[in-house]
Amino acid sequence: MIVLETERLTIRHVVTADAAFIVELVNEPAYIANIADQGVRSVDDARTYIAERLTASYERYGFGLFGVALRDSAELIGVCGLIKRKTLGDVDIGYAFLERCWGNGFAVEAAAAVLAYGRDVIGLKRIIAITAPDNVASANLLRKIGLHYEKTYQLTGYEGDTVQFGIDFA
Repeated sequence: MIVLETERLTIRHVVTADAAFIVELVNEPAYIANIADQGVRSVDDARTYIAERLTASYERYGFGLFGVALRDSAELIGVCGLIKRKTLGDVDIGYAFLERCWGNGFAVEAAAAVLAYGRDVIGLKRIIAITAPDNVASANLLRKIGLHYEKTYQLTGYEGDTVQFGIDFA
């Protein structure tokens, strides 16, 4: 199911047929370092991850992490979406892209579209984002799409500090 389209990207639900892509994405060194090791090592693991985490979020909240594909080729290059975590009071925006696709503005394009979707379609009044203190690229992306630094704290279930950014919609 297509959720959004931008000039260069299609943002859609991740489905079990995308399992090989999920294995590749979540096992990249930057994903593990900046997000977490999801323990997804096989296509079967990825199918379970998609069903229990992504599809379950779509069904429960009407949103989640979406697949980001190039419009021209339909090739999946990352994920970007809205996440409702038990440990956070607000919905947060999250994203991860294959390292070979970095530096093309895809993450900014997708995140800006998802942020607008959360505000205009879902009707969220506030969206936050969390990142590691040393993830400068992520902090810069969040500022580019309009989020502002709010605080640094220890988030339950994560090692080290977490930096929180946020935006309130009037």
